[in-house]
Amino acid sequence: MNKMDVINKLGEDLKLNQKIAKIAVDTIIDTIKKAIIAEERVEIRGFGSFSLRHYKSYTGRNPKSGEVVNVEPKRLPYFKVGKELKDMIWKG
Repeated sequence: MNKMDVINKLGEDLKLNQKIAKIAVDTIIDTIKKAIIAEERVEIRGFGSFSLRHYKSYTGRNPKSGEVVNVEPKRLPYFKVGKELKDMIWKG
């Protein structure tokens, strides 16, 4: 399922036209993005939480050449699945 599929499903379920559904989905995604960039945690109970993880620099290896490389510190978005969703998936 991609973003357009989500927009279409939201429109069907809530009987919204596609333009309004697109605005709603875009607003939700933009809000989550802005919060993560601002290093805020976004929790959606029963679904999961989005946050920013900080990784320290380290010495690694290029898998192709075996050359030692220094990997710079980085910040990456992280999603942790919620217990309720995890349980639903496990139960099938």
